[in-house]
Amino acid sequence: MIIGSHVAMKAPKMLVGSAEEAHSYDANAMMIFTGAPQNTRRKDVSEMRIDEGKKLLKEYGIDHIIGHAPYIINLGNTVKPQNLPFAIEFMQGEMKRSDALGIEAISFHPGAHLGQGPDVALKQIAEALDEIITPEQKVSIAIETMAGKGTEVGITFEQIAQIFDHCQKNDKLSVTMDTCHMSDAGYDIKNDFDGVLNEFDHILGIDKISVIHLNDSKNEQGSHKDRHDDIGFGTIGFDALNYVAHHSQLENVPKIMETPYVKKDENDKKGVPAFKEEIQMLRTETFDPDMKNKLMQK
Repeated sequence: MIIGSHVAMKAPKMLVGSAEEAHSYDANAMMIFTGAPQNTRRKDVSEMRIDEGKKLLKEYGIDHIIGHAPYIINLGNTVKPQNLPFAIEFMQGEMKRSDALGIEAISFHPGAHLGQGPDVALKQIAEALDEIITPEQKVSIAIETMAGKGTEVGITFEQIAQIFDHCQKNDKLSVTMDTCHMSDAGYDIKNDFDGVLNEFDHILGIDKISVIHLNDSKNEQGSHKDRHDDIGFGTIGFDALNYVAHHSQLENVPKIMETPYVKKDENDKKGVPAFKEEIQMLRTETFDPDMKNKLMQK
């Protein structure tokens, strides 16, 4: 099983710190943002301690690095077309940073139509991706399945297929399947993941899946809210997520957790990550309902 989580990449350690954090969770994969997810300020790759980080990753047996584009890039915004050139330029830079870091796939929220309708947004996203993608890039842009919050697009497999169909350079596209997002969008991850996977295969093809975001959900199926929960503590449940994690058709796909930190109470602003404990539960295929309490007592 290829399993890991989101880890930080920040100064002064940069990629070295990311490798150390992933190793502390006993992970063999990890996901990083190239900078803060809420903005587009980025350090030059020369400051990211890439060679040192890659050496550590090899030493630790962490063979898969996944990236994530910042949340604020919206290639589907046709309301303010003046914003599009900057978004394209930034994403062109993300591709170069990703290749330098050795990222194999970068998860990408496709965007929102802002009231103009999904079809218009999906077409613009595809056209923008054609400007972003270069023949020499190695990283795959992994379009993420979305929950349907607000005017998000990419909430159905058919919408993601539209991006592929409109994009001329779609050989550099793939898909990030997010279990929380898919459940919140209405797909029955809890009771019929095989049916969901079969539907995806017919529309896009299982070979297009490059990343699984393995997250439980705080919301009921079809809620369109997008609120992640820790593995086994949400509405999807441990059995279903464990089934996804060990699915024979997805054994070569990295599973990345973006689950919330465990907090003692409402006054605990930071909390502690449960990634190591979640990885252990998935490796042993055994749910520990007392995991959060034990974590708080450490």
